[in-house]
Amino acid sequence: MASSTLLWKRALPTTSRIVRMYSTFKPASPLTVHDINQHTIEAKYAVRGSIPIRADELQSLIDSHPTLHGLPFSKIINANIGNPQQLQQKPLTWYRQVLSILQYPELLDEVKFPADVVDRATTLLKHLGSVGAYSPSQGVPYIRNSVAQFISDRDGYDASPENIFLTGGASAAVTYLLQILSAGPNSGFLIPIPQYPLYTATIALNNAKPIGYFLNEDNHWSTDPNQIRQLIKTNKEQGVDIKALVVINPGNPTGSILSEQDIIELIDIAAEHGIVLISDEVYQENIFKGKFLSMKKVLCELKESHPHLYSNVQLASLHSTSKGVSGECGQRGGYMELIGFTQEVKSVVFKLASINLCSVVSGQALMELMINPPKPGQESYEQYHHETSAIHTDLETRASALYESFLEMEDISCNKPMGAMYLFPRLHFTEEHYPLLFKRARDQKQLPDDTYCIELLEHTGICCVPGNGFGQVEGTYHLRTTFLPPGTEWIEKWTAFHKAFIQKYKV
Repeated sequence: MASSTLLWKRALPTTSRIVRMYSTFKPASPLTVHDINQHTIEAKYAVRGSIPIRADELQSLIDSHPTLHGLPFSKIINANIGNPQQLQQKPLTWYRQVLSILQYPELLDEVKFPADVVDRATTLLKHLGSVGAYSPSQGVPYIRNSVAQFISDRDGYDASPENIFLTGGASAAVTYLLQILSAGPNSGFLIPIPQYPLYTATIALNNAKPIGYFLNEDNHWSTDPNQIRQLIKTNKEQGVDIKALVVINPGNPTGSILSEQDIIELIDIAAEHGIVLISDEVYQENIFKGKFLSMKKVLCELKESHPHLYSNVQLASLHSTSKGVSGECGQRGGYMELIGFTQEVKSVVFKLASINLCSVVSGQALMELMINPPKPGQESYEQYHHETSAIHTDLETRASALYESFLEMEDISCNKPMGAMYLFPRLHFTEEHYPLLFKRARDQKQLPDDTYCIELLEHTGICCVPGNGFGQVEGTYHLRTTFLPPGTEWIEKWTAFHKAFIQKYKV
């Protein structure tokens, strides 16, 4: 036996023999960017673009050389993306207690949880089983029923669980919708400018046409229906088949809230032209001034009074666990409700969801916890109410502090945030008054708002995104920043930087 084993080993080719056996061919070159889908190259996503990438590099330098990094700051302030728990927002106790049981049901035998936590966790376990198992592709039926009830209570009009799709955040819903509606390179999508770059990136990936409609900065970033109608007319004359009108309310990056009249005008346009409405409403809990009205509620009221005009309107409404007071970005919970779509089209959405098998099951459970929180009288209610109220108040305080600081800075103007998590201040830089800035930007193949944001990062560690990554009226310059970072020290650093920047460049 031993000798046969030895013979077998001797029969194996050595590494050098393998090299000699296959050394006669010429190695092929690796792929270049010219060999891959060009639409993936053209797609841009400024929120995690070159400046945030540079911020990550600087953070790595700080981490690897804590006392010898040579930078004028000791940490990066990530104000480029709405990622609350990255910036010290604590998870809600209610969420994490229920989720911990869903992840490890044996905890029920080891830890004493509030009675309503145990009740909700056991109910969810009964309906979804293990969070490690696939769910139905459209989402757990019990959770879709809860979402439908939430929508019904919010709007005063019935919602059907058959119209609810649970998704990996609102981003997955956007991907499904734009993928389905992109029938060819002449498929057009009306998107607000400024907009969240997920839309332009996804449109680019689907080889379709973005059609920007400009929001009115001088009127709290309101919509202009006449401009949208003209864009539809012009693009149709050029052979563009306009598929959808995207609305972000409350606005990202503007922080604005659409009025009821704004919403009615947009629904009128969709009804007249047969355009799908995509209503991105992920910030509906982040309201500081004014009132949020869902597109669904306004549409239902219009259909009730004028059914012959509005019965064919197709509306996709999106929500997410990433924003609000939840801030559970990494859990990837979301939903979309489809209204007015034919069963045939909904079946295609279902097919895409099926190809992806299902959205993250723990994210689905978190969506249920968000839209169906503890009620007064239940054991977890007081703590939940205290935590959520504190988060909301803190966000409003931070928004006001940053807004007031921008108002005091030279050559900056800013609309007061009504909702969401962002400010989109305008940098009033002209070549006449900032010739050195414009020359530097041109030399670096940048725009002035790029230069401003890069220098802000390199001098203070504050990472925000230039307005050109979101779209802006030509000749204007902006930046988008969250107001999520805690404290005021970073705002004071920004104020000092801005003063030095003005002294450096303004003549």
